[in-house]
Amino acid sequence: MVSTMIKPKLQYYALGNDITAFSTTRQGGYSKGCYGEFNINSYCGDEEDTIRKNREALCTLLGIDDNCLIMPHQVHLTEMITIDDAFFRLPVIERQQALDGVDALMTDIENVCIGVSTADCIPVLLYDAKHRAVCAIHAGWRGTVKRITEQALKRMTAIYGSRPQDIVAQIGPGIHLDSFEVGDEVYESFAEEGFPMELISTRREKWHIDLPTCNRLQLEAMGVPTRHIAVSPVCTFKQTDTFFSARRLGIHSGRIFTAIILHHHC
Repeated sequence: MVSTMIKPKLQYYALGNDITAFSTTRQGGYSKGCYGEFNINSYCGDEEDTIRKNREALCTLLGIDDNCLIMPHQVHLTEMITIDDAFFRLPVIERQQALDGVDALMTDIENVCIGVSTADCIPVLLYDAKHRAVCAIHAGWRGTVKRITEQALKRMTAIYGSRPQDIVAQIGPGIHLDSFEVGDEVYESFAEEGFPMELISTRREKWHIDLPTCNRLQLEAMGVPTRHIAVSPVCTFKQTDTFFSARRLGIHSGRIFTAIILHHHC
Protein backbone atom coordinates (compact mmCIF):
# COMPACT_ATOMS: atom_id res chain seq x y z
CA MET A 1 0.00 0.00 0.00
CA VAL A 2 1.18 3.50 -0.82
CA SER A 3 1.24 5.74 2.19
CA THR A 4 -1.30 8.55 2.03
CA MET A 5 1.47 10.83 3.30
CA ILE A 6 3.41 10.71 0.03
CA LYS A 7 1.72 12.34 -2.95
CA PRO A 8 3.45 13.47 -6.13
CA LYS A 9 3.60 17.23 -6.52
CA LEU A 10 2.56 18.11 -10.06
CA GLN A 11 2.71 21.28 -12.11
CA TYR A 12 -0.61 21.50 -13.92
CA TYR A 13 -1.37 23.21 -17.25
CA ALA A 14 -4.69 24.73 -18.30
CA LEU A 15 -5.29 23.31 -21.78
CA GLY A 16 -9.02 22.73 -21.53
CA ASN A 17 -11.95 21.76 -19.32
CA ASP A 18 -11.84 18.07 -20.31
CA ILE A 19 -8.09 17.73 -19.90
CA THR A 20 -5.59 17.02 -17.16
CA ALA A 21 -2.13 18.12 -18.31
CA PHE A 22 0.90 18.22 -16.05
CA SER A 23 4.60 17.80 -15.46
CA THR A 24 5.89 15.91 -12.45
CA THR A 25 8.36 17.67 -10.19
CA ARG A 26 11.06 16.17 -7.98
CA GLN A 27 8.78 16.36 -4.95
CA GLY A 28 6.47 13.72 -3.50
CA GLY A 29 7.97 10.32 -4.18
CA TYR A 30 10.14 7.47 -2.96
CA SER A 31 13.31 7.81 -5.04
CA LYS A 32 16.66 8.72 -3.47
CA GLY A 33 19.79 10.64 -4.39
CA CYS A 34 19.85 12.08 -7.91
CA TYR A 35 16.57 10.22 -8.55
CA GLY A 36 14.86 11.87 -5.61
CA GLU A 37 12.10 12.16 -4.93
CA PHE A 38 9.77 11.36 -7.80
CA ASN A 39 10.87 9.37 -10.85
CA ILE A 40 8.92 6.80 -12.91
CA ASN A 41 11.42 6.34 -15.74
CA SER A 42 12.85 2.82 -15.67
CA TYR A 43 15.57 3.52 -18.26
CA CYS A 44 17.80 5.78 -16.17
CA GLY A 45 19.03 3.44 -13.42
CA ASP A 46 16.51 4.00 -10.61
CA GLU A 47 15.36 1.05 -8.51
CA GLU A 48 12.42 -0.85 -9.98
CA ASP A 49 10.57 -1.15 -6.67
CA THR A 50 10.84 2.58 -6.11
CA ILE A 51 9.58 3.27 -9.63
CA ARG A 52 6.64 0.94 -9.02
CA LYS A 53 5.69 2.79 -5.82
CA ASN A 54 5.99 6.15 -7.56
CA ARG A 55 3.80 4.96 -10.45
CA GLU A 56 1.25 3.67 -7.97
CA ALA A 57 1.20 7.02 -6.16
CA LEU A 58 0.76 8.91 -9.45
CA CYS A 59 -2.02 6.60 -10.68
CA THR A 60 -3.82 6.99 -7.35
CA LEU A 61 -3.59 10.77 -7.62
CA LEU A 62 -4.83 10.73 -11.22
CA GLY A 63 -7.53 8.14 -10.62
CA ILE A 64 -6.37 5.77 -13.36
CA ASP A 65 -5.20 2.15 -13.62
CA ASP A 66 -1.49 1.51 -14.04
CA ASN A 67 -2.00 0.00 -17.51
CA CYS A 68 -3.41 3.39 -18.58
CA LEU A 69 -0.17 5.21 -17.67
CA ILE A 70 1.68 5.08 -20.99
CA MET A 71 5.33 6.14 -21.37
CA PRO A 72 7.57 5.21 -24.31
CA HIS A 73 11.25 4.28 -24.37
CA GLN A 74 12.54 7.33 -26.22
CA VAL A 75 15.56 7.36 -28.55
CA HIS A 76 15.71 10.95 -29.92
CA LEU A 77 14.20 10.05 -33.29
CA THR A 78 10.75 10.85 -34.73
CA GLU A 79 8.87 7.55 -34.40
CA MET A 80 5.37 7.98 -32.99
CA ILE A 81 2.47 5.65 -32.30
CA THR A 82 -1.24 5.91 -31.75
CA ILE A 83 -2.56 4.53 -28.46
CA ASP A 84 -5.82 2.96 -29.64
CA ASP A 85 -8.02 -0.04 -28.87
CA ALA A 86 -5.67 -2.31 -30.84
CA PHE A 87 -2.77 -1.25 -28.58
CA PHE A 88 -4.70 -2.23 -25.46
CA ARG A 89 -5.57 -5.61 -26.98
CA LEU A 90 -1.87 -6.48 -27.22
CA PRO A 91 -0.27 -8.64 -24.50
CA VAL A 92 1.73 -6.56 -22.00
CA ILE A 93 5.11 -7.57 -23.44
CA GLU A 94 4.00 -6.56 -26.95
CA ARG A 95 2.77 -3.21 -25.65
CA GLN A 96 6.22 -2.59 -24.22
CA GLN A 97 7.79 -3.56 -27.54
CA ALA A 98 5.45 -1.21 -29.39
CA LEU A 99 6.62 1.66 -27.15
CA ASP A 100 10.33 0.99 -27.73
CA GLY A 101 12.08 3.60 -29.86
CA VAL A 102 9.11 5.95 -29.78
CA ASP A 103 9.29 9.71 -29.12
CA ALA A 104 5.66 10.80 -29.46
CA LEU A 105 2.29 9.34 -28.50
CA MET A 106 -1.25 10.32 -29.39
CA THR A 107 -4.68 9.06 -28.43
CA ASP A 108 -8.39 9.82 -28.50
CA ILE A 109 -9.22 7.33 -25.73
CA GLU A 110 -10.52 8.80 -22.48
CA ASN A 111 -8.79 8.29 -19.12
CA VAL A 112 -5.52 7.22 -20.72
CA CYS A 113 -2.46 9.14 -19.55
CA ILE A 114 0.13 9.51 -22.32
CA GLY A 115 3.39 11.24 -21.54
CA VAL A 116 7.10 11.63 -22.24
CA SER A 117 10.19 11.75 -20.05
CA THR A 118 12.64 14.64 -20.09
CA ALA A 119 15.51 16.09 -18.09
CA ASP A 120 16.48 19.13 -20.23
CA CYS A 121 14.80 18.07 -23.50
CA ILE A 122 11.55 19.80 -24.40
CA PRO A 123 8.19 18.12 -23.77
CA VAL A 124 5.29 19.30 -25.92
CA LEU A 125 1.60 18.58 -25.29
CA LEU A 126 -1.09 19.08 -27.95
CA TYR A 127 -4.87 19.08 -27.49
CA ASP A 128 -7.49 19.13 -30.20
CA ALA A 129 -10.76 19.99 -28.43
CA LYS A 130 -12.82 19.73 -31.61
CA HIS A 131 -11.81 16.16 -32.47
CA ARG A 132 -11.01 15.23 -28.84
CA ALA A 133 -7.48 13.98 -29.34
CA VAL A 134 -4.23 14.57 -27.45
CA CYS A 135 -0.53 14.15 -28.12
CA ALA A 136 2.69 14.08 -26.06
CA ILE A 137 6.03 14.76 -27.77
CA HIS A 138 9.65 14.37 -26.66
CA ALA A 139 11.71 17.02 -28.46
CA GLY A 140 15.39 16.92 -27.63
CA TRP A 141 17.68 18.85 -29.94
CA ARG A 142 17.88 15.92 -32.37
CA GLY A 143 14.11 15.52 -32.50
CA THR A 144 13.68 19.27 -32.77
CA VAL A 145 16.06 19.43 -35.75
CA LYS A 146 13.98 16.67 -37.37
CA ARG A 147 10.86 18.76 -36.61
CA ILE A 148 9.15 16.09 -34.54
CA THR A 149 6.55 18.57 -33.25
CA GLU A 150 5.55 19.49 -36.79
CA GLN A 151 5.46 15.81 -37.78
CA ALA A 152 3.28 14.93 -34.79
CA LEU A 153 0.75 17.59 -35.69
CA LYS A 154 0.67 16.31 -39.27
CA ARG A 155 0.01 12.81 -37.91
CA MET A 156 -2.85 14.13 -35.76
CA THR A 157 -4.31 15.72 -38.89
CA ALA A 158 -4.04 12.44 -40.79
CA ILE A 159 -5.49 10.26 -38.02
CA TYR A 160 -8.04 12.47 -36.26
CA GLY A 161 -8.70 15.21 -38.81
CA SER A 162 -7.12 17.80 -36.50
CA ARG A 163 -6.72 21.32 -37.83
CA PRO A 164 -3.82 23.47 -36.60
CA GLN A 165 -6.14 26.38 -35.79
CA ASP A 166 -7.98 24.15 -33.28
CA ILE A 167 -4.84 22.96 -31.45
CA VAL A 168 -3.91 24.17 -27.98
CA ALA A 169 -0.28 23.52 -27.06
CA GLN A 170 1.88 23.50 -23.95
CA ILE A 171 5.65 23.53 -24.23
CA GLY A 172 6.85 22.17 -20.90
CA PRO A 173 9.91 22.64 -18.70
CA GLY A 174 13.25 22.16 -20.42
CA ILE A 175 16.63 23.74 -20.94
CA HIS A 176 16.46 27.35 -22.16
CA LEU A 177 18.63 29.54 -24.34
CA ASP A 178 20.90 30.86 -21.57
CA SER A 179 21.86 27.37 -20.43
CA PHE A 180 21.86 25.37 -23.65
CA GLU A 181 25.44 25.76 -24.86
CA VAL A 182 26.19 23.69 -27.95
CA GLY A 183 29.05 22.88 -30.28
CA ASP A 184 29.36 24.16 -33.84
CA GLU A 185 28.03 20.85 -35.20
CA VAL A 186 24.71 21.30 -33.39
CA TYR A 187 24.41 24.89 -34.60
CA GLU A 188 25.13 23.72 -38.15
CA SER A 189 22.49 20.99 -37.87
CA PHE A 190 19.81 23.60 -37.20
CA ALA A 191 21.14 25.96 -39.89
CA GLU A 192 21.22 23.18 -42.51
CA GLU A 193 17.59 22.31 -41.75
CA GLY A 194 16.52 25.87 -42.46
CA PHE A 195 15.75 27.10 -38.94
CA PRO A 196 15.81 30.92 -38.59
CA MET A 197 19.12 31.12 -36.72
CA GLU A 198 18.69 34.83 -35.93
CA LEU A 199 15.60 33.89 -33.88
CA ILE A 200 16.78 30.71 -32.18
CA SER A 201 20.48 31.21 -31.45
CA THR A 202 23.02 33.54 -29.91
CA ARG A 203 26.81 33.45 -29.78
CA ARG A 204 28.72 33.83 -26.53
CA GLU A 205 31.88 31.84 -25.96
CA LYS A 206 29.95 29.09 -27.74
CA TRP A 207 26.64 28.92 -29.56
CA HIS A 208 23.41 28.76 -27.57
CA ILE A 209 20.15 27.37 -29.02
CA ASP A 210 16.59 28.18 -27.90
CA LEU A 211 14.79 24.82 -28.06
CA PRO A 212 11.41 26.04 -26.72
CA THR A 213 11.32 28.70 -29.44
CA CYS A 214 12.30 26.13 -32.10
CA ASN A 215 9.26 24.06 -31.20
CA ARG A 216 6.94 27.07 -30.90
CA LEU A 217 7.98 28.20 -34.38
CA GLN A 218 7.15 24.74 -35.78
CA LEU A 219 3.63 24.98 -34.38
CA GLU A 220 3.16 28.53 -35.66
CA ALA A 221 4.44 27.55 -39.12
CA MET A 222 1.82 24.80 -39.21
CA GLY A 223 -0.92 27.32 -38.43
CA VAL A 224 -1.39 26.98 -34.66
CA PRO A 225 -2.34 30.45 -33.37
CA THR A 226 0.37 32.00 -31.18
CA ARG A 227 -2.23 32.68 -28.49
CA HIS A 228 -2.89 28.92 -28.31
CA ILE A 229 0.74 28.13 -27.41
CA ALA A 230 1.94 28.36 -23.81
CA VAL A 231 5.65 28.08 -23.04
CA SER A 232 6.82 27.09 -19.57
CA PRO A 233 9.22 29.65 -18.06
CA VAL A 234 11.06 26.82 -16.27
CA CYS A 235 14.67 26.21 -17.29
CA THR A 236 15.46 22.76 -15.92
CA PHE A 237 19.22 23.48 -15.82
CA LYS A 238 18.63 26.44 -13.50
CA GLN A 239 15.88 24.88 -11.35
CA THR A 240 17.27 21.50 -10.34
CA ASP A 241 15.78 21.83 -6.87
CA THR A 242 12.34 21.32 -8.47
CA PHE A 243 13.04 19.63 -11.81
CA PHE A 244 15.55 17.11 -13.12
CA SER A 245 18.42 18.21 -15.36
CA ALA A 246 20.71 15.62 -16.92
CA ARG A 247 23.28 18.32 -17.65
CA ARG A 248 23.44 19.29 -13.99
CA LEU A 249 22.73 15.98 -12.24
CA GLY A 250 24.17 13.52 -14.77
CA ILE A 251 22.34 10.97 -16.91
CA HIS A 252 21.96 8.70 -13.88
CA SER A 253 19.25 10.87 -12.39
CA GLY A 254 15.47 11.07 -12.51
CA ARG A 255 13.24 12.28 -15.31
CA ILE A 256 10.30 14.68 -15.49
CA PHE A 257 7.10 13.07 -16.79
CA THR A 258 4.99 15.49 -18.84
CA ALA A 259 1.61 14.02 -19.71
CA ILE A 260 -1.98 14.61 -20.76
CA ILE A 261 -5.28 12.83 -20.10
CA LEU A 262 -8.51 13.22 -22.02
CA HIS A 263 -11.53 13.04 -19.70
CA HIS A 264 -15.17 12.26 -20.38
CA HIS A 265 -16.87 15.15 -22.14
CA CYS A 266 -19.61 16.58 -19.93
